[in-house]
Amino acid sequence: MSLAEAIRRCEAFEHLSDEQLEMLADCVSHNRYPAGTRVLQHGDATRDAYLIEDGQVRIQRDTAYGSFQIAVLESGDLFGETCFVDHGERTGDALAVVESDLLAMNPVAVKALADRDSAFELALYWAFWKSLSTKLRDTNDRLTRFFSESGSPAAANATPPPTAASDFRLDLTDKRKLFEEQRLSNLEINFLTSLSKERKLGSGEPIFREGDVGEEMFVVLDGKVMISKHIPGAGEEALAFLERGDYFGEMALIDGKPRSADAKADRRGAVVLAIPREVVAGILDIKKVSSLRLLRLLCSLVARRLRELDEKIVGWFIISGGQGGDLGKIS
Repeated sequence: MSLAEAIRRCEAFEHLSDEQLEMLADCVSHNRYPAGTRVLQHGDATRDAYLIEDGQVRIQRDTAYGSFQIAVLESGDLFGETCFVDHGERTGDALAVVESDLLAMNPVAVKALADRDSAFELALYWAFWKSLSTKLRDTNDRLTRFFSESGSPAAANATPPPTAASDFRLDLTDKRKLFEEQRLSNLEINFLTSLSKERKLGSGEPIFREGDVGEEMFVVLDGKVMISKHIPGAGEEALAFLERGDYFGEMALIDGKPRSADAKADRRGAVVLAIPREVVAGILDIKKVSSLRLLRLLCSLVARRLRELDEKIVGWFIISGGQGGDLGKIS
C-alpha cells in the first residue's frame, strides 16, 4: 500500500483529492514502533503530526499518583496535530501500546507545501479541525465516567435563568468590528456580519443543552459563556469560560451528533452571534479558498480548549487522589 493510500484510510483526510494526497504523502515518512516505545514526550517542542496506519497509541501524563491515561488512539486516528496548529508544547507522552505503524508528517515540509498551495492548506486545516473537534467531544463524553468513578465534587447548581428580551438588535458595525478584530478577509467579514443572528442572554440563560441537535455555531461578542457538563450524582461542572471572539458549538456541525455539553451565559449575561449551519457550510466550503483565516482561527481555538480540558482533567485526577475509573491510573 502506498503512503497516499494509507492516508486516504483516515477519515479526517477523506476530503482530499488524489493529487492532494500524493502531495501530502511526499511530506510523510513511515515508521514502525515496537510496543512500549515512546513516540512523543510531554513538554517537547516538536510539531510533527502523526497518523496511525496500524496499531494503538496511548496518550498519558505522569503524575504523583502514577500515569494518567488521557486517550487511547487506534488505526486511522491523528495525534500531535495540536502542536502543529498552535506551536505549543506536547501536553502528554505518546506511547505505542502494541507494535504500531505510524505516518509522521514533517511540519517544515507540510508548511512549505501549504504556503505554496492555498487549496491544499484549506484541506489540511479541515482535517485538523475535524480531528481536534472529535477529540474535544470524546473528552467531554469521558468526563461523566471519570466523575462517576471518582466521586469528585462538582460546582454548585446555577440559579434558574431568566428570560431574555426577544427584540434585541445590534448595529451591524458592532458585529463587523468583532470579525475585523479577528483579521478575517473582507468576504468572511461581510458574510458573517450580515448572516449571523445576535442573541442577548441574561445571567445563567442557556444557549444550548447537552443532547440538543446542533444547527448553529456561536461566537461571543460580549460578556462570558460557560461550557459545562452535568455529572450524574454530582451536579454541574464547568469545563471552560469563553470570552469575546471565542467560537463554540462547532462540533455538532462537523459530525452531526448531539451537543456534548451545556452552554450558557455567565453570571453577568452575554451577547452571542449565532451562525447557522448553512452559513458555516458556505463559508468553509472545501472547494473555496476564501475561508482559510477563519478555519485557522477555529483550529487554534479548539486546540486551546482541548489543552485546557486536558489540564483540567489531569488536575481532577490528582485532586481525587488517583481515582477515576478507566480514565485513571494505568496499571
